[in-house]
Amino acid sequence: MTEGAADEGFGGTVAALAVGQVLSWAVLFYAFTSFVLPMQREFGWDKPTLMGAFTLGLALHGATTYAVGAAIDHGRGRLVLTGGALLAGAGVLAWSQISAPWMLYACWAVLGASMAMLLYEPAFMVVTKRYPARYRQAITRLTLVGGFASTLCYPTVALLIGTLGWRQALVVMGLVLIAFVAPLHAWALRGPAMPAHAHHHDMADDATLHEALRMPAFWLLTLCFGGYAFLSGAFWAHVMPAFAAKGFSEAEATAVLVWFGPAQVAGRFVHAVAGGGLRLRALGLVVLLAVPCSLVLFALGGTVPVLIGFALLFGVANGLVTIVRGGLIPEFFGRAHIGRISGAMSAVGLLARAAAPWLVALLLLGVGGYREVMFALAVLGFGTALAFAAARRPGAR
Repeated sequence: MTEGAADEGFGGTVAALAVGQVLSWAVLFYAFTSFVLPMQREFGWDKPTLMGAFTLGLALHGATTYAVGAAIDHGRGRLVLTGGALLAGAGVLAWSQISAPWMLYACWAVLGASMAMLLYEPAFMVVTKRYPARYRQAITRLTLVGGFASTLCYPTVALLIGTLGWRQALVVMGLVLIAFVAPLHAWALRGPAMPAHAHHHDMADDATLHEALRMPAFWLLTLCFGGYAFLSGAFWAHVMPAFAAKGFSEAEATAVLVWFGPAQVAGRFVHAVAGGGLRLRALGLVVLLAVPCSLVLFALGGTVPVLIGFALLFGVANGLVTIVRGGLIPEFFGRAHIGRISGAMSAVGLLARAAAPWLVALLLLGVGGYREVMFALAVLGFGTALAFAAARRPGAR
């Protein structure tokens, strides 16, 4: 198969997957914090109880990500992404009917498994295998469009909750996943699952999972991205309560957070246009240092303009971290076993992210408030940058 034939359908496939990423991230990750206060008002449950459900979902995300990667290595990417959207839609519809904590936890167990089948990593694996000569371009496009997820999510969910109530808002979101995202994925990934490999690529140079586990780079990158996942999970689960603790209304918080998506997109767009020759390691070090700096700004900020500055810096950095991770793993370890290697690395990071909302809820009981929490997360962020700086690309085997 020629390279041109291997690239057949590239634009349409990547565009469809990008739309699926926007909607999947908006529903499964960003929306949760908007439902915390409405559920708390209706049920009277405390924050650790509510955050524990999200933590369970993130734990199941981490626990199932290796199996998802192995399935994609075996050419089942279409089944994974389509089935994930159906499973997620069913979980969201069930969430709309809860009346007890165990029901919320059961829903988020289902939603956690669907996260592993939908959010970025499986899409990255699929395009890396389908379009080996253009996988970095595909990942950049996916993240470029996916950066609008938070911008879409917060005002849309606020409108839905304000107009329909939180339960009916969830019904609408679940139906979008079932009736739109699942068919879109099925259409985008029709045809051969694994076309020819890029020219001049020697499969013998690709590390297996067992070989990667013996490389210091694997563990340093796992430590780095695992720490970042913890930081990210903690922040996004608590962001609305953190704004409330500063004395900001939901409308003011939304006015800040809507800048996050455009900042993500702007950073990714600049990278897509002008960053092709930039080494991923250099880019990664810069953006991983920018993340904790932005959290310090959030901790100290007390006005909307300052917090918009936080959103812009955090958004640019967060958007580019995703590109760095997606491109660096195949660059370090090859593409042949990318599903298993990325899945194993993600499992560690996602389990760390799973613990973050609940652990931070407990931390709040022992510290002064969200200001101190943000400083603690910033220290963790600087540690992730140090681990990244220490990682070196493995030599030829």
